[in-house]
Amino acid sequence: MEIGKIKQVEITSELSKSYLDYAMSVIVARALPDVRDGLKPVHRRILYAMHLMGLHFVGSGTTKSAKVVGEVLGKYHPHGDMAVYDAMVRLAQDFSMRYPLIHGQGNFGSVDGDPPAAMRYTEVKLAKISDFILTDIEKETVDFIDNFDATLKEPVYLPALLPNLLLMGSEGIAVGMATKIPPHNLKEVVEAVVATIAKGRVVQEGNQQQKQTDFVINKINLVASGEVKKIDEPEINSSKVSFESDITIDELTNIIPGPDFPTGAAIYDASSIKEVYATGRGRIVVRGVAEITDLPAQAGGKKGRQQITISEIPYQVNKAELVAKIADLVKEKKIVGISDLRDESDKDGLSVVIELKRDAKPKSVLNNIFKHTRLQSTFPANFVALVDGTPHTLNLKQIIVEYIKHRQKVITRRTIFELTEAKRRAHILEGLKIALDNLDAVIKTIRASKTQEDAKENLIKKFSLSDIQTTAILDMQLRRLAALEREKIEKEYEEIKKLIDWLVAILKDPKKVLDIIHTELAEMKEKFGDVRKTKIYKSRIGEFSEEDLVAKEETLVTVTRTGYIKRLSATAYRAQRRGGKGVIGMTTKEEDEIAHLVSATTHDTILFFTNKGKVFGTKAWEIPESTRQAKGQALVNFLNLDQGEEICSILPLENQSGAKHLIMATSCGVIKKTRLSEFENLRASGLIAIRLREKDSLVSVHPTQGEDHIMLLTREGKSIRFPEVNVRPMGRATSGVTGIKLEKGDIVIGMEVFPGKEKIPTDKRRKFFRDILTVSEKGLGKRTRINLFPVQKRSGKGVKCAVIGPKTGNLACAEMITEKYDQVVITSRTGQVIKLPLKNIPQLGRATQGVILMRFANKGDCVAAAAVLEKEID
Repeated sequence: MEIGKIKQVEITSELSKSYLDYAMSVIVARALPDVRDGLKPVHRRILYAMHLMGLHFVGSGTTKSAKVVGEVLGKYHPHGDMAVYDAMVRLAQDFSMRYPLIHGQGNFGSVDGDPPAAMRYTEVKLAKISDFILTDIEKETVDFIDNFDATLKEPVYLPALLPNLLLMGSEGIAVGMATKIPPHNLKEVVEAVVATIAKGRVVQEGNQQQKQTDFVINKINLVASGEVKKIDEPEINSSKVSFESDITIDELTNIIPGPDFPTGAAIYDASSIKEVYATGRGRIVVRGVAEITDLPAQAGGKKGRQQITISEIPYQVNKAELVAKIADLVKEKKIVGISDLRDESDKDGLSVVIELKRDAKPKSVLNNIFKHTRLQSTFPANFVALVDGTPHTLNLKQIIVEYIKHRQKVITRRTIFELTEAKRRAHILEGLKIALDNLDAVIKTIRASKTQEDAKENLIKKFSLSDIQTTAILDMQLRRLAALEREKIEKEYEEIKKLIDWLVAILKDPKKVLDIIHTELAEMKEKFGDVRKTKIYKSRIGEFSEEDLVAKEETLVTVTRTGYIKRLSATAYRAQRRGGKGVIGMTTKEEDEIAHLVSATTHDTILFFTNKGKVFGTKAWEIPESTRQAKGQALVNFLNLDQGEEICSILPLENQSGAKHLIMATSCGVIKKTRLSEFENLRASGLIAIRLREKDSLVSVHPTQGEDHIMLLTREGKSIRFPEVNVRPMGRATSGVTGIKLEKGDIVIGMEVFPGKEKIPTDKRRKFFRDILTVSEKGLGKRTRINLFPVQKRSGKGVKCAVIGPKTGNLACAEMITEKYDQVVITSRTGQVIKLPLKNIPQLGRATQGVILMRFANKGDCVAAAAVLEKEID
């Protein structure tokens, strides 16, 4: 286009063309790495410039970063100086690079996001591993192109003895595409490449490769003799050899289980890693490493508390921002239970200490931190790289195969270069040998010549030498005419001939190239192989459920006669002496009373059985937690109860896997056994648990193991014990069979289930093993050994379990207790609660009244009793 002349064009077509040019420039020349060396142009230019400056790890000191930046800018990278410096800094950061390519001296930033010192202060040189990324670059192993002003040449890619793309990873945003490749462990990657070679094969196009090899060797001979100046790059790159492998992604995944991040941490869900390796895309869940430990005993009453110590964080997570986020969450009360937060990281490693309050639940706190901070994060993998200048999404196998192809070409070109040099040297040595064999004639010819040019022509004519050989003869020093020097020439010539034979053999047999790749990688593995930093777990962790964020702790659930429910901590009551008046457990409405009280953990599923034979289910943590004095919430807000329907039994299923059936007992003495699996996936409207007869109601429900014993206890102090096997399993919509024959006016008030084959110890030194705790309406109670109750047949009248009279009132409740329980909570109708050590309750016979356990301030009756295990739950 003529300068100064305006040409009109369609703006849409110009925008399209110009934007496409820009997009391709960003894709190819800035944002995406080359699959061969794993580097973007700016990184490649930095390493190459430092190589030319002689800044190698061995034999060189560090130099100012500003000097390197200036060299890169002036010769290869016409962009901003900070762009180059930032790229160089990242190559030196051990928390960004799994294997840093630059050895830095000075402040190069930190995992806290601190900026590096200015380039005038920091110093750099190549890391040791970088020497092997640049090795053999002078041997014409890679293609070169003009730099931005066509005054210098720069490499299109580097020889890269190691599979750098997988080792270092890469991240970049281009136009319409992006790449994000995680770093990997060198040992594992090398082993994967070796395994790929072992299951691979060289692919050749018929005899074309042999013809190509012969052509190249002939060309090398012409270059060595000086007849041809050099072998052109198109001739070198015209090889018909390629590589294929039968290895599978599964086999590669067995060798490389997943990424290996410089900051360590842990990866969950091995299946997601396999998807990434198979498709080149996917999401990898990464969690920091945190340990829950006891806080060392210190002044200030810290004994008995715990702390969370974070020692590893996910890749590319800013530690300072993580700590600040945790602090903000504590201030906003989204995370409770933290008393102190400190960053104790030093040169020896990362350490963030979170001190917990005495009543805090460590796992709940940690789960909340995982939920609300980047201590658990997702790495969105996207394996996009340039293959022959074109962006492709690659899987793990394709990346490894492309690397092997790259090394095939590099080693072939290196072999051609070395063979050319060896042939050239052999050609010169042959000339020197001719001269030494005809020493007198050569000297006479030289002395007879008027000029050096005449001498060269005369030697060429007389001894059939080449120009290169005659130049070497004329340049030969007189001392080399000695006999010893002649032997050295002969020895060197023989060694060169062996080298030539070896190099020719490599060119003629491409399989030898694969052997060389294997050998060189084994050496790299020996030099740089290290232990994996990132742990891989097969288990999958998805989004946190609400339950994950709730501390698992012991809790009490109470339900009143008028339909109020609440949950409170089992530690809400202090233990008292037998006969105490207790503390107020709740504020009840007039004439309201507590009907049910059970002990469970917050993570237990609570089954609510109603007097009408229906069952509802909910998690304990879903029940609102209340104080002792609070009335609680209306039960109808949680369960879809019919009018007149009341809760008759609450069943916490702490370990459902061990239970096979549920045993149900009704007030009329009917029992039924139903498989537990029939109560899964409960609907909001509930399920029918038992079909009741007229005027009957459901009283109690228990899980059974299949060979348990069942005990029914009645209001008038009767009980019957029989084996569970006497009751056959029935479906939900059935009514059951007779369990005990009742006297007129008597009803069943409770049922207990316990192992049938259990041996009851008779050792009196044992406090108790398995007892029945009975409490009467007037607050009298006792413990009775289970072996005092005879085993009978189902549907009998039973035997006495307690003496009932005006002093005791009817039997109010009965509970099974074992040696793992140490306290009991007794609740009065007016809401008073007393907590007693079980050791203070005497063991008595069946036909006894018991002792006073609770005195009532308002002449209320005892309503419920539940054994509570007071231990910290993990």
